[in-house]
Amino acid sequence: MCTAITYSTKDHYFGRNLDLEYSYREEVTVVPRNFPFAFRRAGECKSHFALIGMAYVQDGYPLFYDAVNEKGLGMAGLNFPGNAAYFPEKEGKTNLSPFEFIPFLLARCATVKEARELLGNVNLIDLPFSKELPLTPLHWMIADKTSAIVAESTEEGLKVYENPVGVMTNNPPFPMQMNRLADYMALSIEPPKNNFAGLELTTYSRGMGAMGLPGDLSSASRFVKAAFTRFHSRSGESEVESVSQFFHILDSVEQQRGCVKLGEHFEITVYASCCNVDRGIYYYKTYDNSRLHGIDMHREDLDGSELARYPLIEREEIDIQN
Repeated sequence: MCTAITYSTKDHYFGRNLDLEYSYREEVTVVPRNFPFAFRRAGECKSHFALIGMAYVQDGYPLFYDAVNEKGLGMAGLNFPGNAAYFPEKEGKTNLSPFEFIPFLLARCATVKEARELLGNVNLIDLPFSKELPLTPLHWMIADKTSAIVAESTEEGLKVYENPVGVMTNNPPFPMQMNRLADYMALSIEPPKNNFAGLELTTYSRGMGAMGLPGDLSSASRFVKAAFTRFHSRSGESEVESVSQFFHILDSVEQQRGCVKLGEHFEITVYASCCNVDRGIYYYKTYDNSRLHGIDMHREDLDGSELARYPLIEREEIDIQN
């Protein structure tokens, strides 16, 4: 499963963990302003905002997992099994396949407010990229520098929710995730107060104010853990300090090989990403390489028409100091 978050210091950041038992050999991909997006039922977009993000490129088309555009709007698709629903085409609607959803919105919208306006007419249709690549059940977090929303296409249609915590995981649906936070309203970063029947009790460890904070790897527990960690995170405002803290938040809910078994395989955090949405710099690390790597979209020809693709560096790089 997966976790997506936002974070702000002097600059603003957006990123995610991708948790799966396999990889499609995804790449950091820069889409310049004149790369032609041909949407199956929504026409062609020949000129648009530039994008950077993680994508599996198939037949020259970037299938984005997460991306940010040059205006600072970010979007990530996370697994939503058992709840996601896609529909037949509807006349008068903007009919999009889910694999087109990220590029369609990020190509046109500079803010969450603009994305909301477009979402009002979107119909996500049951149209796969190809026979070899069927649709994945997804929902999406969309965020800019000041706000975030969640878009979920269920049997009730496409719903859009405000996201005041800047975190999204997988199931259950987002309103249920938010309601569950009330179970943990007593958690604190301060030492706990003794309210136990008048007995004289004392703490025996640091961190006891957060006793009860979930630590398992389920999506509902990761939502609570990431929300608590993100809300209380503090860092300096430099790029290094901010990016480092962002990855520490994601590390609090990462998946380690061996802890979640799926048949003959184990789910892991395939990669973690963090994009400075103000500067257009996309950072990542992989399960087998914890060193941070970065790609700056503004070092590419953003007025071009060809994708710039950067395969992930997955071999661990250890600096021996003696």
